[in-house]
Amino acid sequence: MTSTDTTFTPASHSASTSEQARNHIMASDPVSTRNVTTNPPKSVTQRTQLPQVSTATIFDGRNTPQNIASYGFFLGVLAGAGALIAYTYPGVQQLGIFCVALAVFHQMEYVATAMFNPNKLSLDSFLINHSAHYHMAHAAGLAEFLIEYWLFPNWKKPGLSSSIGAAVLVIGQAARTVAMFSAKSNFSHHIADRKVPGHQLVTTGIYSIMRHPSYFGFYWWAIGSQIMLLNPISLAAFAHILYRFFNDRIEYEEYTLIKFFGESYVQYRSRVGTLIPLIE
Repeated sequence: MTSTDTTFTPASHSASTSEQARNHIMASDPVSTRNVTTNPPKSVTQRTQLPQVSTATIFDGRNTPQNIASYGFFLGVLAGAGALIAYTYPGVQQLGIFCVALAVFHQMEYVATAMFNPNKLSLDSFLINHSAHYHMAHAAGLAEFLIEYWLFPNWKKPGLSSSIGAAVLVIGQAARTVAMFSAKSNFSHHIADRKVPGHQLVTTGIYSIMRHPSYFGFYWWAIGSQIMLLNPISLAAFAHILYRFFNDRIEYEEYTLIKFFGESYVQYRSRVGTLIPLIE
C-alpha cells in the first residue's frame, strides 16, 4: 500500500453511516431543520380573487336588457289578464279588451322605434312614462267604469255602442302603426327643433290621406276606448283634453316643418287635412 491509501475499519464505517443517516433525516424532515422558515398560509381572499359581479337593476330608467324584458313581461301579463277577463267575464268584456289594447299600444310604440330609429331607442319609447296626466286620464277612465258598473251594472252591458267603440279603437291603432311604419326614420316621439340630414317630408301612403296620422291614430284610439267602456264623463273629458293637446302640438310642429321644408309643406297642408275634429 502507498501512503495515500486509507485503511478501512468497521468503526469508521459505522460513524460515517450514522452521520449520513442524520443528515438525510434533517433534509427530509422540515420540522427538524432549524434554519428552514415557513410562510403562514394565505387567506382565502388572498389565494382566490373572486370576479366582480355587477348587480342587475330594473326600473332604473336605463335602456338595459333587463329593463326591456321587465317592461315587455308586464305588458304581456296585462294583455294576458285582459284576454282572460274578456273570455271569462262577458259582463265586463270591454274592460278586458281595453287591457289588451293598452298593452298592444305601448308594445308597438317600442317595436316601431327599435325598427326604424334605433339611435333614439330608450325605455321612454314604450311611452309608459309619458306623463302624469296620461296616467291620471287612464286611472280616471278605469275608475269611472268600475264605479258605474258597481252602481248601475246594466249601463255597462256590452252592446252596439261598445262594439262601435272597439272598432274606432282598432282603427286608431292601425292608423298610428301604419304611420310609424310608413315614416320609418322620419318618425319621432319628440318634435324636432332642427332639421337633421336625411329628414324627409313624407306625403305618400297614409300621409296622402291625412296630415299627422299618428296623432289621428292616438286621438281616435283614446276616444274609442272610452266609447267602448261606455264612460260618458271620461269621453267628454278626453275629447276636450285631446283637442287642446293636439291643437297646440300640431300648431308648433307645423311651424317647424314650414321652416324645414318651406313652400312644399305649405302646399301639402293646404290640400290634406288632419281628420281630427276642429283641427284643420
